[in-house]
Amino acid sequence: MTTAIRHGAILDIIGRRPVSSQKDLVRALGRRGFQVSQATVSRDVRRLGLLKVPLAGGGFRYAPADQAAGPVRPDVERAMRMFVTGVAEGEALLVLRTRSGNANALAVVIDQADWPEVAGTLAGDDTVLLVLKSTAARDRIRESLAALLEGD
Repeated sequence: MTTAIRHGAILDIIGRRPVSSQKDLVRALGRRGFQVSQATVSRDVRRLGLLKVPLAGGGFRYAPADQAAGPVRPDVERAMRMFVTGVAEGEALLVLRTRSGNANALAVVIDQADWPEVAGTLAGDDTVLLVLKSTAARDRIRESLAALLEGD
């Protein structure tokens, strides 16, 4: 079966039910006759631009980036408390460290917050880079995020 067919199956699977891990996705694809490795699924997730987004009742699921802004819109405070393990800063940058696999979900939440001080985000597996418009903006956002982490 072609990559395009497999990608269609992945989108159908995650559209029908919450899938929280690549291992679950490998199993679901197997039930549909696709014999793939986790490495293949990892590449597919990346190529499809899937994000891990929080579920309202806890846990996570894969979702296409364009649907992450839809019904799943967790607030920044909840995401910060769930995901962030550390913060570092540069001139007009903030680096947010997360547990492995959670950076994309946090970046989506921050992007949805639509803060005027944030020029953009870049997410890896366990790191989100916030590019800020100025050092003053960095200070304001750092203070806001610190307050969220402390529960103020």
